[in-house]
Amino acid sequence: MQLDPTRIVSDQGVRVIRAGDRLPDVCSGDMIREAAIARGTVDAEKLWMGWVELGPSLISAVHHHGEAESGIFIVSGHARFYSGADLEDSFEAREGDFIWVPPNLIHVEQNVSGNEAVRMVVARSTQETLVFNVPPPSGWSPLR
Repeated sequence: MQLDPTRIVSDQGVRVIRAGDRLPDVCSGDMIREAAIARGTVDAEKLWMGWVELGPSLISAVHHHGEAESGIFIVSGHARFYSGADLEDSFEAREGDFIWVPPNLIHVEQNVSGNEAVRMVVARSTQETLVFNVPPPSGWSPLR
């Protein structure tokens, strides 16, 4: 039997979620977040995966994801991440890098490039939309 690559659901329940099938999700600041593997797209129960994009020179809001662990894979671009209660820690990530964000950790994603978007695949350990935007620490501003 020849497989049809355009088939969305196989006999085993496997699903292919095309870019046009992703659903808008809760954003943080200038970030675009779309659900791909989620309750609303494939009836996922435990795993959430999605597409995140930050345009040139843009920055997310200060936020955390409650009890959820998050894994991020940088598909393309150059990002700077800030974390900690006062956003005192920063590190940079580029194409091919993975980032792990533990539960309840306040963080920010920044696009370092002025002309290229940062594109990321994000996975979370829960289906709940746990995006808690919080005020930035007093006097904090991102590096430029």
